[in-house]
Amino acid sequence: MSARIRHYLLATTLVGMIGVGAPAFAQTAPAQPQDNAADAPSENSDIVVTGTLIRDPNVVSSTPVQIVGKDEIRLRQANTAEEVLRTLPGAVPNVGSAVNNGGAGSFYVDLRGLGNFRNVVLLDGNRIAPADLQGRVDLNNIPLALIERVDTLTGGASTTYGADAITGVVNFVTRNDFKGVEAASSYQITGRGDGGYFRGDLTLGANFAEDKGNAVLSFGYQKSDPVYQGARDFSAVNINSYTGAPGGSGTSLPSSFSVGALGTLQIQPTTGALVSPYQPFNYNPYNVFQTPFERYNVYAATHYDVTDSIEAYGRAMYSKNIVQTIVAPSGVFAADVSIPLSNPYLPAAARATFCANNDFNPAVAGIQTLTPAQCAAGAAATSPTDPNYRTFSTQLRIRTTDVGPRIDRYETQVFDFRGGLRGNLTKSLKWDVSGSYGQSENYHAQQNYVSLTRVRDALLATNTTSCLSGASGCVPLNIFGGPGAISEQQAAYLRVPATSRITTSLAQARGQINGDVGVAAPWAERPISFAVGVEYRRYKATQEADALAQNPSELGGGGGAITPFTGAYRVIEGFGEMIAPIVQNRPFFEDLTLEAGIRQSQYKITAAGSPTYSTTSWKVGAGWSPVKAIKFRGVYQTAVRAPNIAELFQPNSTGLGSLAADPCSGIKPVGNAALTAVCLAQGAPAFTIGIIRDPSSAQPNTTTGGNLALKPEKATTYTLGVVLQPPMVPGLSVTVDYYNIKVRDAITTPTAQDAINSCFTGLSAASATSLACTQIRRNPGTGSLDGDAGTTPGLYLGLSNLGRLETDGIDLGVNYRRRIGVATLALSFQGNWTNHQKFQATPTSVNRECVGFYSANCGYTGSIQPEYSWNQRTTVSVGAADLSLQWRHISSVRQEPLDVVANGPAFGSFGRIPAYDYFDLSTRFRVKPHFELTFSVSNLFDRQPPLVGGSIGTVLFGSGNTYPSTYDALGRRFAFGGRLTF
Repeated sequence: MSARIRHYLLATTLVGMIGVGAPAFAQTAPAQPQDNAADAPSENSDIVVTGTLIRDPNVVSSTPVQIVGKDEIRLRQANTAEEVLRTLPGAVPNVGSAVNNGGAGSFYVDLRGLGNFRNVVLLDGNRIAPADLQGRVDLNNIPLALIERVDTLTGGASTTYGADAITGVVNFVTRNDFKGVEAASSYQITGRGDGGYFRGDLTLGANFAEDKGNAVLSFGYQKSDPVYQGARDFSAVNINSYTGAPGGSGTSLPSSFSVGALGTLQIQPTTGALVSPYQPFNYNPYNVFQTPFERYNVYAATHYDVTDSIEAYGRAMYSKNIVQTIVAPSGVFAADVSIPLSNPYLPAAARATFCANNDFNPAVAGIQTLTPAQCAAGAAATSPTDPNYRTFSTQLRIRTTDVGPRIDRYETQVFDFRGGLRGNLTKSLKWDVSGSYGQSENYHAQQNYVSLTRVRDALLATNTTSCLSGASGCVPLNIFGGPGAISEQQAAYLRVPATSRITTSLAQARGQINGDVGVAAPWAERPISFAVGVEYRRYKATQEADALAQNPSELGGGGGAITPFTGAYRVIEGFGEMIAPIVQNRPFFEDLTLEAGIRQSQYKITAAGSPTYSTTSWKVGAGWSPVKAIKFRGVYQTAVRAPNIAELFQPNSTGLGSLAADPCSGIKPVGNAALTAVCLAQGAPAFTIGIIRDPSSAQPNTTTGGNLALKPEKATTYTLGVVLQPPMVPGLSVTVDYYNIKVRDAITTPTAQDAINSCFTGLSAASATSLACTQIRRNPGTGSLDGDAGTTPGLYLGLSNLGRLETDGIDLGVNYRRRIGVATLALSFQGNWTNHQKFQATPTSVNRECVGFYSANCGYTGSIQPEYSWNQRTTVSVGAADLSLQWRHISSVRQEPLDVVANGPAFGSFGRIPAYDYFDLSTRFRVKPHFELTFSVSNLFDRQPPLVGGSIGTVLFGSGNTYPSTYDALGRRFAFGGRLTF
């Protein structure tokens, strides 16, 4: 869709649209359907109560649920579900639009910071097709236009929803029985005139068959433009977090070469000399703060009363998402190449250095050099048949900026269908049988990646017009110049497209009976309610890749091989839940209700020799209201998470991790016999001792893969809380809940620093033969931990059930609403205090505390977890207008103390981020009942993000010298939205 058409649609929709609606604020409360005259639930519709499978409008679960209503979503003018959840207190920002390098086109949620694969995302209480090998749901696929509310339940929920719900669930509840037409559009732009984001939705709904049925159909389109880090002063130049000097990548331009014992030297294009130290490559300007995104989605739902007691229902959704991640140019990343001394682009000064310091006879140990006469003869020998023809080998590092930036285009198509029948067995018993199938296909096209095979071919040349191989299309390559040295003809030969595809599917079937037993406890008025049933799920995933994507050494900067495989598992479960009122309407017992649940699961891994295992999860809870104004609640649960397909089946592959300092780098091993022995045992050549470099861009190679011996991890969680609604303050409600989550036998990999510590802490003579040390494999040419993925496995980070995770804290919710003269005042507050967030990968790893800290290791499962965070909204409504101000707070954080020990203190102020406060202003107007206009300003005071440099965080969440998923890197943003209903 062209910009002209988008702007025309926006203008058409906005003309005359002025309106207002009562906002529904984020809160902590039992999740109950909200009344809406336009789309009220029908008598036979399913009542969705997040946290229990019991479908009873009178049921209130003992588990706290945070609610974000549709009007809050509209006030924020959120475009994707990830934007709604990113700022939720207690959640940790995860992969979203601000993640560029390392994202795979999908957006996720991370509750409590324990990993985005330890929570479940539901649509109307049901799972939908996952987007990747880890079984995660892409939040891009949620149809926001039809969302009535978003319920977030934190803490174990495996008893209710099955495995994976260790940290909780996010349930998107759609509007039921929609009737009419709703057209909405919005456009956002930053205060600097970039980052345009258009969204448009059209929803149609109507009753049919004399109101026995209802159908709804919704269409949506979105498109966002990139915001480059080079467009912001604070991120235009990469800064080293520990020195404050310009940082960046050792794979640079001009090129760098390994030159025997001289180490790695950089070419000077003006003189042709090889010099040290190298100038790092500033990759920031190529990266983006807002990932370009385009989405088409269709959602349809219907239900029909077949008889007075049987209802048929179904829904279907389709979404096509196109995401482009844009990163710095490709090139050659420490790969071995051979170059003739007669290469036409090789400067004389560089040739002389190579001749005097390079190995021209690999069969003979040591550095074999050439005399000046031999060197001159080699320079004149242009044919391989000439006895004087010679080549030298070197590890080349070059950024091929003339080829263009690397672009990874992820095109995802997902469809998901669900259908079922439900009805009444008796007046108090209901049954529900349903099945669903969903499939997601993520097609990945890699563009502007340099082929190492073609680079090697193009370097074996003795003239500027043809290659010695005689390969068609081969153009000799100039790697000895600066920007512009590689011509378009040379660049065109280097570019190779590579593709891969991930296809995932989820088939489900469920049958359940729920209702009440018709019997109440002696002192209760309501009967005991229950739900029992069985459930079946089958997950399957396939990863495919072409030959180029499968080769770990072929694509420059490709991040490792994409290895084809297929994996699947299935689970059969039986479950039961009960909610039993014990005492009601008695002195000091306005209400006392107990609840319990159990789920038994049987897993079968579809691989030869794989075990079948079973798990049991259960919960007990209670709610006690001594008087109407006070309710105490608590629930204790056990939860499980089965290993996902990636954790089970993914073949070992080498990618990139995060590590700033290598114990073998520089002069550290010089004079230290034990350390030198370890560095050599890991594959470092003897001549590199004293000149090994730290990982380029603080990204060492890491190798990991699946493990079919993994078992489900187990968790215990509990919440204790109170709900206050004092009658002396009408309109006020307060909730306070303590949560505690502990995961044992956690499926984890060590961090890169854990792998280093396991080897290098307490070195002795025996360390050089220990597995912890020898499983680290170094670059065979330079001794470093980075380089060609085909020859340098780097740090081995194996999956196991040896991990431990835990977190605890307090959630506070306050809501107040009252009439003041001609105005209505609405106040809401949702805050979180996180006491602990600990992670220990193995019994010998560090038990790492990450609340209030940041480092590459504390970004293992997500971004920054502050100690305190809150959202506070104040809305004043006067007649046809709303004026609403949201205050978002993030408490101060600092460099992780263990990172200080490992890498030294961060430079200057980079070691601490002060508390951050953001304010968002929204205004809505309505002149006629069906016309609404919303104007909002996010980051009202244009607060710039904190600067911590480019090497103290993980690649995913630390970018552009800041943490753009946690802090606003775009600056002040304006949004205009209109809504027409009839």
